[in-house]
Amino acid sequence: MAAEPLVHGPLQAVDMLLRDVHVLDPRAELDARHDVRVRSGEIVEMGEPGRLSCDADEELFEGRGHRLFPAFFDPHVHLRTPGQEHKEDLESGTRAAAAGGYAGVLAMPNTDPVIDSAPLLRSLRDAAAREARIAVGFMPAITRGLQGEQLTEMAELRSEGAVGFTDDGKPVTSAGMLRKALQYQRLAGGVIALHEEDPTLSRGGSMHEGAVSAALGIGGIPTISESTMVARDAALAGYEGARVHFQHLSCVASVRAVAAAKAQGFAVSTEATPHHLLLTEEDVRTMDTRMKMNPPLATEGDRQALIEGLRDGTIDCVATDHAPHARDEKEVPFEQAPMGTTGLETAFAALYTGLVLPGVLSLELLVDRLTAGAALYELPTPRIGVGEPANLTLVDLDAEWVAGERGWESRSENCCFGGRKLRGKVLLTVCAGAVAFRERALTVVSG
Repeated sequence: MAAEPLVHGPLQAVDMLLRDVHVLDPRAELDARHDVRVRSGEIVEMGEPGRLSCDADEELFEGRGHRLFPAFFDPHVHLRTPGQEHKEDLESGTRAAAAGGYAGVLAMPNTDPVIDSAPLLRSLRDAAAREARIAVGFMPAITRGLQGEQLTEMAELRSEGAVGFTDDGKPVTSAGMLRKALQYQRLAGGVIALHEEDPTLSRGGSMHEGAVSAALGIGGIPTISESTMVARDAALAGYEGARVHFQHLSCVASVRAVAAAKAQGFAVSTEATPHHLLLTEEDVRTMDTRMKMNPPLATEGDRQALIEGLRDGTIDCVATDHAPHARDEKEVPFEQAPMGTTGLETAFAALYTGLVLPGVLSLELLVDRLTAGAALYELPTPRIGVGEPANLTLVDLDAEWVAGERGWESRSENCCFGGRKLRGKVLLTVCAGAVAFRERALTVVSG
């Protein structure tokens, strides 16, 4: 019998009453103020605001009309365990996720050693059962050592709880190898997630190839490095009748390739990151290494295509690609710095500030896309309703804060939004009825 796909540390469920919170759950078609009672990890009662009385054994959270959302789910994070714990570990990474309103994440396999065997996956899940503050799923590698030469034992990994498979950090460059993986997937199950990049086109590049890279004299990465691989692998998925998820889309050509695949009925899905939705190659002019990521920040036209893709459903969800690095690793010349930015603690606020407040996207759509990643991996999607597990996040939409001003929950601070003034602050994150994160300013009264 296969292991449960998500695992978390010991959680102490708290009986609580969330009084006068503005519940917003697009899937449940809820958008109104309520009192919400949680007992034994489950939502047991909802009533008109101020009408439910607090029992003696409950904690009372005064919502004051703040928004209560289903907790967010991130299908793409790097927790750096095993082998790179100086950057992040299970405890610090899930603590950062909880501070950002997340109650579930999927961890990538490009660790040291690579997560490519059942014993290693088992040990990681055991560690998560001791240390993780929220639910964690693991995505082992498609190929051994991420080398693209030999498939992992997918069926065995699935029996140990693998949610899916990815060589994230590297592409599966061989079409023949990917085809074998897709055929194996039909037997083993799980979603295959793809980092799309043609190394023969991207090799030697540090940022998007274009006017800015030319002006800065930095080697560029053309968008066709990504988009041609997306088109190829969408065709392979369609031919094999396989399920494929494309990670961190960054350009208009990739969005078009995914839209074409969906129009043909192929079982494909995709994600976009907050940094690709909000930033462009112009932000690299400062040579700030926090702006160096893979795929690189592209043009304003590419950014607008991603936003439209998120709006119309071509892009299914938001994922942070949370990629922590130690300070000394980023404090080097731009070309020498590793690629990646953290993002769990700022994702909601950055997108709310940059896209919702200006009227580009609705709040309902943003909440939908921040929670949609779970269903893409056949995991329960957080919902608000009586009888549902209590996976919740409470947000003060009016709170202004400077990202990183009070430090970070993550072990690393290489956040591309660091130092920016943002609107929207997570006050409380509840995972399976347990308080995973609580902002100091939140009023709590013992029953």
